[in-house]
Amino acid sequence: MSQQPLSVGDIAPDFTLRDQNGADVTLAELTRDRAVLLVFYPFAFSGVCTSELREIRDDLGRFESPDVTTVAISCDPMFSLRAWADREGYFFPLLSDFWPHGAVATAYGVFDAGAGMARRGTFLVGRDGRVAWRLVNPAGERREFSGYERAMAALQDAAAAGGTR
Repeated sequence: MSQQPLSVGDIAPDFTLRDQNGADVTLAELTRDRAVLLVFYPFAFSGVCTSELREIRDDLGRFESPDVTTVAISCDPMFSLRAWADREGYFFPLLSDFWPHGAVATAYGVFDAGAGMARRGTFLVGRDGRVAWRLVNPAGERREFSGYERAMAALQDAAAAGGTR
């Protein structure tokens, strides 16, 4: 049974997850200062996931700025994420949704219970806590981040017009 991913305009469920270094990361704390790009992916060390996160790593200025921060989320254990981050040089947070297994991915509508993994979901959460943009791809299909730039520009325009806190 497949659930529907969150839609643009929905309130993004808050969460606290551990990053690859064991530190707690909370969505509400992140959105206090900036928009947050949530990048759900199926598995550490897999081909498509590695390619996508390398794109973020190699062009981090596109994904990390005074206006936005990026976190990647999978159902892998924290220690696997640490090994993967160390190997690949990922210096942005990789969050573990391992236990309760897939709870955050489920809240965002991107958990594949049959496979025990997150689907390839991407959500831009504004400082107001609402989903400003989303993209959901099947597990084997690489995501295209180009729509993210348009959504970020729209958020910045709204902020300049006084549309966010």
